[in-house]
Amino acid sequence: MSVETEIPYGAYWSTPFAKWQGTLSHLHSIKFAAHVAKEEMAKRAIDPADLDYGILGLTVPQHMSFQGLPWLTGMIGAPHVTGPTLSQVCATGARSLENASHEIKAGAASVALVATCDRVSNGPQLYYPEPTGPGGTGYQENLTIDNMQRDALGGHSMLQTAENVATRHQITTEEQHGVVARRQAQYQDALADDHAFQKRYMTLPFNVPDSKFRKTVAVLESDEGIYPSNPDKLATLKPVLEDGSVTFGGQTHPADGNSCLIVTTSDKAPAFSQNSDIRIKVLGFGHARAENGYMPEAPVPAAKKALAQADVDIKGISAVKTHNPFAVNDIYFARETGYDINKMNNYGCTLVWGHPQAPMGTRGIIELIEELVILGGGRGLFTGCAAGDTGMAVVIEVEDNA
Repeated sequence: MSVETEIPYGAYWSTPFAKWQGTLSHLHSIKFAAHVAKEEMAKRAIDPADLDYGILGLTVPQHMSFQGLPWLTGMIGAPHVTGPTLSQVCATGARSLENASHEIKAGAASVALVATCDRVSNGPQLYYPEPTGPGGTGYQENLTIDNMQRDALGGHSMLQTAENVATRHQITTEEQHGVVARRQAQYQDALADDHAFQKRYMTLPFNVPDSKFRKTVAVLESDEGIYPSNPDKLATLKPVLEDGSVTFGGQTHPADGNSCLIVTTSDKAPAFSQNSDIRIKVLGFGHARAENGYMPEAPVPAAKKALAQADVDIKGISAVKTHNPFAVNDIYFARETGYDINKMNNYGCTLVWGHPQAPMGTRGIIELIEELVILGGGRGLFTGCAAGDTGMAVVIEVEDNA
C-alpha cells in the first residue's frame, strides 16, 4: 500500500539568516540547530520521543561533526533517533526532505526530523597529509572560500557559471538588475506589519545565545545583512569579472543560520499540526545535472522531473520558490518554463536573505508552504541549483479544508 508523506502545518521553523562574520558567526552550527529545535518543538508541543528518524543536512563541517545526526538528536532529547548526515551543497535542504519522504514511504520511519544547518563564517582550515610530498609536507584548504572560487572538475568559480549562462542565453546586466529590484520589493512584503509573514514560522525578535547557550548576547529583529537596492544604485555597479554581466548586486551573499521541519505519514500528520484543517502533501521530487560550468541551468530539468513525478503541469503551479544565488537563475527559469518571473519568490529568496547553504532550501520550502496557505491552497514548486552543476526540485500541495 502506498504511503503518502506530509509536512504537518506549522511543524517547521527557521532562524533569521545573518551575514558572513555577523551576529551568528560565533555559534557551532549543530549545537545552535539543536538549541533552536528544542525550543521550537516545545512551543509546538512536539515531543522528541515521537520522532523515529532524523536527517542532518550539513555542508560546512564543525568541531566533532563526525558524530552527525545522532549528536543533534541526543541534544534535543531524542537519544533513540538515528539517521544520516547529508551534504549536497545548496541542494541539501531539498535532498534531506526527499530522503525523509522516501524512508517514510518505504515504511522504515514514520516521523522524521529534517534538520539543516550551516555556519559559512569561520569555515574550517583543513590540512591534508601527503606522505609522498617533500618531507611528508601536505597541503591546506580553506573549505568554504576555496570551493566557492574553484570548481573541482572545471577549475572555474561559482560566479563564472552564472556568466557562462548569461553569455549563452544573452542575459544582460540590466535584465538581472530588474529581477533584483523585484526580489527586494517582494522581500519587503515579508517585513510588513511587524514581520507578520516571517513570524508565521520564525520567532522574532530572535535572541542570539552565547557560544555556551547560557545567556542572550544579541537580538535580531529579522535577517541580518540585507542591503536594499534600487534601480539607481544598481545602475552604478560594474560587473565583477572583466567583460562579464554579473555585479555584486546580482548575486547573493554568504550567511549563517538553520531551518528544520518534520515529515510524517498522512495518518500521523494531524497530531503534529498547528491546524489540522491544513494538509501539506509532498507530491514529487526531481534532480538533474547541467553541463559542467553551467550551474544555473540545472534547476529547470530538475523542476521538470519533479513536476512529471507529481503529474502536474507548470500551469497548475500556484507559487514558485527558487534557490537563486544569481538573478541569472530566475531569468533562465522563466524563459524556459514560461512562468511569470514577477510572480516567483514572493516574500523572499536566497538572492535577498543570503546563502547559508544547507538551510536555504528548507526555508524556501517553508515559505512556499506559507504562501500557499495565504492563497487558500494550491500546488507549489521549489527548485534550485548547487555546486557541481546539480539541481533539486520539490512539488508540494496545500489543502485548506476549513
